Amino acid sequence: MIEHGNKLRLGVNIDHVATLRNARGGMVPDPVRAALLAQAAGADGITAHLREDRRHIRDGDIDMLMQVLQVPLNFEMAATDEMQAIALRHRPHAVCIVPEKREERTTEGGLDVLGDEARLTEFITPLRAAGCRVSIFIAADRGQIEAAARIGAPVIELHTGAYCDAHAEGDFDARDAELERLRDMAGVAAHLGLEVHAGHGLTYDCVGPIAAIPQVAELNIGHFLIGESVFIGLEAAMRQMRAAMDTARK
Repeated sequence: MIEHGNKLRLGVNIDHVATLRNARGGMVPDPVRAALLAQAAGADGITAHLREDRRHIRDGDIDMLMQVLQVPLNFEMAATDEMQAIALRHRPHAVCIVPEKREERTTEGGLDVLGDEARLTEFITPLRAAGCRVSIFIAADRGQIEAAARIGAPVIELHTGAYCDAHAEGDFDARDAELERLRDMAGVAAHLGLEVHAGHGLTYDCVGPIAAIPQVAELNIGHFLIGESVFIGLEAAMRQMRAAMDTARK
């Protein structure tokens, strides 16, 4: 069983700086600049999702991030031949395999590892051989977690969207049920020897109980931090989130 110390890492997702840039076109605001600001403010890693339709992060952003970052890059991608080739060319520290639908606004659910084991096993093998830490973004479901372990993924990221949505809607029974599921499945994953990450939809108001799960080693947070940074700046937004995470962890 994997047990983690008290240190909880914060990965900052910069996708929606690129969303804002692309809404008008041109070069500003620059997501690479946002990544460097987050790095300077103490981010433990930077997450960027290169989607098939390039709706936010572009290929050139990944090129620049690989050149300038001193903290790890977590490269989110769909399990396609194109994305595998890009990842193998860059060899980022981490590759997170996510489901992707062209019509969705954001990632709506976890990857169906259980229904695609053979292909995903083959897909991640060269990524692991290239030295990338492979993570699988999945729902807090025992079958999916066990399948992720079987295909050889060393890391899973638990999708916290349902928990966050229930909290925002004031459906506290549903929120508490989702939280219990996340706690239980984090334990299952750690028992199988997997490193556990979590993310999607986390805010100051709901991050605490997730941060308090002892098996969780890393939270990846993007949209909320970028939204807050419009009002108070990225460093201040990160500082407040880090304080909430650290308080919960203690």
